[in-house]
Amino acid sequence: MKRRAYAKVNLGLDVVCRREDGYHELNMIMVPIDFYDIAEINISEEMSFHCNASYLPSDDKNTMLKAVNVMREHFGFTENFEIILKKHIPSQAGLAGGSSDAAATMHIIKDLLNLEADDEIMIQLAKKVGADVPFCYMEQPAQVTGIGEKMDFFEFNSDFYLFLAKPYRGVSTKKAFESLNFDTLRHPNIEAIRDALENDNYYQMIGALGNSLEQTAFDLVPQIRDIKYEMIDFGFDGALMSGSGSTVFAITKDKELLERASSHFRNKGCFVRKTRIIQPRKEL
Repeated sequence: MKRRAYAKVNLGLDVVCRREDGYHELNMIMVPIDFYDIAEINISEEMSFHCNASYLPSDDKNTMLKAVNVMREHFGFTENFEIILKKHIPSQAGLAGGSSDAAATMHIIKDLLNLEADDEIMIQLAKKVGADVPFCYMEQPAQVTGIGEKMDFFEFNSDFYLFLAKPYRGVSTKKAFESLNFDTLRHPNIEAIRDALENDNYYQMIGALGNSLEQTAFDLVPQIRDIKYEMIDFGFDGALMSGSGSTVFAITKDKELLERASSHFRNKGCFVRKTRIIQPRKEL
């Protein structure tokens, strides 16, 4: 059984505070985008993992295998699986590639084994796999709070394009959060971003874009800053780093601008992708 594992971007990310348990309280606008890995899982005599990206681990650090183990512990099934992943989403990119792969795994196994579990149960299991996995499992635009487990879904019509550019270097999420200085941290207005989306106010959304992790990521990988401001100079209406980086996305309604930008930033050594926000289909 195959399934698309959709990436996400953060149109807004506010690190509200550092919690006593060491995690961070977040307030984010997250949206799925038309850019995905392809997961294929079949019942097999033994567990196996195959991927076109040799850098992915095949042990407990692998999010897909972790998802299998979390579900096995909860449901008690004994089946083993052959897992095949066609990887397109880059790592350390702020696009939730690993989380989306885990979420796709959970969907497929639930369907393969005809497991009886509603979304609430699956979200609780997804939390055990990783902070972004609940959102990736639901695949809907949402305001996400807590450490990523609280989701308030909302609808809006997207009539703009997204252009993604990622430098070769990635950003460690752990380092990005550890390096935060709360005395100087920017706290974007997440409510304003959501209001702009729901009311189709394009320029309000552009003006409200913000990411508390951006400055820290600039310090860790200065090329992220260079890409962001070059995108603005190139003619995009807005640009922002997604998640903890290192992908920067730019926003426009001009389709021709996407084509020019693709050639320009690819020639500078960036990974690039033209995409849109979507309500994705469930099956491939």
